[in-house]
Amino acid sequence: MSKHYDITFVGHMCYDEIIPFGGKPHIAPGSAVLCGAMVAGRIGKKVAAVVKMAKKDENILQAMKDVGVDTYLIPSAETTFSRVLHESANVDERKLTLVKSAGLISINDVPALNSKCVHLAGISDTEFDMALMQGLKSRGYSLSTDMQSFVRHVTPVTHDIEFSDVANKKEIAAMMDKLKLDVVEARILTGTEDLEKAGVIVESWGCPEILITHSQGVLARVKGRTYYEKFSNSNVSGRTGRGDTTFAAYLSWRLNHDVAESLRFAAALVSIKMETPGPFKGTLEDVARRLKEKHSS
Repeated sequence: MSKHYDITFVGHMCYDEIIPFGGKPHIAPGSAVLCGAMVAGRIGKKVAAVVKMAKKDENILQAMKDVGVDTYLIPSAETTFSRVLHESANVDERKLTLVKSAGLISINDVPALNSKCVHLAGISDTEFDMALMQGLKSRGYSLSTDMQSFVRHVTPVTHDIEFSDVANKKEIAAMMDKLKLDVVEARILTGTEDLEKAGVIVESWGCPEILITHSQGVLARVKGRTYYEKFSNSNVSGRTGRGDTTFAAYLSWRLNHDVAESLRFAAALVSIKMETPGPFKGTLEDVARRLKEKHSS
């Protein structure tokens, strides 16, 4: 009998070079897949990660394996390498460069796993195309993605990431059961930085459940109703991966909880994560404590 998963994360594994404003640069394994799968694994979900990367770097999958995530490697000539430069004290202002990319993932690359949900966890437009999304949708999964995977366009010569509108954004949104974006992507895609207005616009494209993050907190727009929860972090040393962690926590908790409770849980968990660089390292007990101390309704 095949293994059953709650959530399968699909995307690139990568190395992140983080250059903080006024701080010391450092390189560590990263990616939306890593940030997301570590969250789901640590809070007890059955998790798979389908990752495209160079086989020679597969040792960086060990952190996920250690928390019970089953990994499926799609071999590529190279592993994605991303540079994140913080040019000011504003943590939402970042210059991103994709130095190397493992390339597009095709539907034939992705094993037909027995999974309730599949989350397309990308960091740029070099990972997913419409054929992949349509293929996954046809398999009957509950499908979700982060619009950073499409808004972030890699320029051919410099490899710098430029943020720009997405021609088939409405088609992508309509295919998704859940969708995530941040305030920058909201402005580019909808023309407004007002989180609620942006949520209403994306909802009109056909997606029933939308999350939007900004520096202060996270908004959910679900079936005509708006929810909001503030973050409670004391510092932003772990800012990189904020959105990926928030959405993974929400997706995981949403499997068995309502919108409001899932949003509170996600805000509490990512607030802990933002206080320490790297993927979420806490426990369910840590999140329960933060909920009680800072997010009691």
